[in-house]
Amino acid sequence: MREDDTRPGRAQPGPGHEGSPSALSAGSRPPPARAQAAARRRDRVPLWIVLTVCLVLLLVIMTLGVAIGSVPVSPDRVWHVVIAGIAGHAPGTVAGIIIWQIRLPRVLLAAVVGAALTTCGSVVQVLVRNALADPFLLGVSSGASVGATAVLLLGAFASLGIWAISVGSVLGALAAMAAVFLVSRTGSSLSPTQLILCGVVMSALFESVTSFLIFRGNPQATQAVLFWLLGSFGLASWNQIPIPALALAAAMVYLLAQGRALNALAMGSEPAASLGLDVPRMRRNLFIVTSLMAGVAVAVSGVIGFVGLVVPHIVRLIVGSDHRRVLPTGVLFGAGFMVLGDLLARTIVSPQEMPIGVITAFIGAPTLIVLIRRRPYLYGATQ
Repeated sequence: MREDDTRPGRAQPGPGHEGSPSALSAGSRPPPARAQAAARRRDRVPLWIVLTVCLVLLLVIMTLGVAIGSVPVSPDRVWHVVIAGIAGHAPGTVAGIIIWQIRLPRVLLAAVVGAALTTCGSVVQVLVRNALADPFLLGVSSGASVGATAVLLLGAFASLGIWAISVGSVLGALAAMAAVFLVSRTGSSLSPTQLILCGVVMSALFESVTSFLIFRGNPQATQAVLFWLLGSFGLASWNQIPIPALALAAAMVYLLAQGRALNALAMGSEPAASLGLDVPRMRRNLFIVTSLMAGVAVAVSGVIGFVGLVVPHIVRLIVGSDHRRVLPTGVLFGAGFMVLGDLLARTIVSPQEMPIGVITAFIGAPTLIVLIRRRPYLYGATQ
């Protein structure tokens, strides 16, 4: 074997990839030669081409997200208002106010949350080496919902004003992360299987705490909390965007710098350690990063499922398994997916609005079934 093939810097298969070690679970058959050849073809596509296509697609979806609504607006009008707003000229017309004050913040917030959840899912799948993992599986999102629900129903951190929900959600996510981390830890080791099992159990516990808070809280606020738990961007404003955007930017800077280490970790703990990677420290750092991103996402959008589970698989089908390609592509693709889901949520039953969690589950569940049926070897099939 060449020396280049043993360095962490070389792109290695990751979860969701046809040739990944995580795909070859106990008793599962190896991926077919056709799938391996398709993976090699995807790896050869220049990243800048993929990112350009995804960026153009995202801009088109975001333009439609701003233009379509109870008051239709033409795409050229949308861009005219956006450019004027960026230049510091406040819109004075009714259409301009609708675009700049209502729809644009909502679309931007949906894009940031979609990118954050997709990134979380991509990293968690490497962290636990399980193709069906996402932040919800480890109880992070459930813990964040406990913190946010405590703020909404009990008035916790009320002195912080508009930052109260964000603080409560992040603290809940970090507390959930710490609890799962400590419960699943055995001595100095951290088993991915134990991490998943403890995450599922703790997630159920946090959900029961959320239900208890709803039952004991203010009845007048219960309906709003239940709607929020299914996910919504109905209260989006410019003030809500900076925190998740900064959290996403900081996380991406760190994760892209760790792209080679992520590729090594995707091979497993022992191979990664043999390549010089401090596996326990890397897992702890990844756990903290994903918890922070999930916490700020839940704070501004509520609990939205399937984005962090399904979108990373679609991205890996497009660009392969190298996380230096998966992460930037996932940011753009996840943002577009969430903006499109939010557009459907507010137009399907117009003038009412459907929780976006219903839309993402309706789209994500069939998509995941198709992926499982098309690539059964990835999910443990033996025949």
